[in-house]
Amino acid sequence: IKSVTFNVRGAYAYGYLKAERGVHRLVRISPFDANKRRHTSFCALDVVAELDDDIEVEIKDEDLRVDTYRSGGAGGQHINKTDSAIRLTHLPTGIVVAVQSERSQHKNRSKAMSMLKAKIYEYEQDRKRRDLERFYGAKGEIAWGSQIRSYVLQPYTLAKDHRTGEENTNIEAVLDGAIQPFIEAYLGASARGTLRGQAPAEEMPV
Repeated sequence: IKSVTFNVRGAYAYGYLKAERGVHRLVRISPFDANKRRHTSFCALDVVAELDDDIEVEIKDEDLRVDTYRSGGAGGQHINKTDSAIRLTHLPTGIVVAVQSERSQHKNRSKAMSMLKAKIYEYEQDRKRRDLERFYGAKGEIAWGSQIRSYVLQPYTLAKDHRTGEENTNIEAVLDGAIQPFIEAYLGASARGTLRGQAPAEEMPV
């Protein structure tokens, strides 16, 4: 698996899960290494909000490139013989979204447009965050080597958030989803302005 996209629904889902946005580092004994050596893996996680209908994101026709192609299938009668898959490219930002989950090109286009608007919205939010980070000297971009949290399985067990210092030695529980303490620690530190030199929320420029 190279990438996964999924939806999370629930009260304050984006407000909580935005704390997970960044690079996560895993240290373990690789099951694929006959010499049982430790290996380090990285995963970049992005979190984008699903926009409500009352949030407007304008996409001009001249800024959009639309490509259609045949979606993949299991073969035989299930192969889609029409160009129902959609790939949208937003030329000003370079953001690309592809959808082929529906058999209808119209449904795929509608879903792709919704995803594209959400990504453009997040792109603009990122731009604002980068402006704030330059102002405060913070380094918060998603990039290899700048992990927000490490999960160490060997030679000891520890999950540690590098932004807040929150730790948990019960690594199996954390990997099974017990991340609420990390999220709460992040939100608290963010509100207090103690994340990587960040200013308190009420003092940050709009």
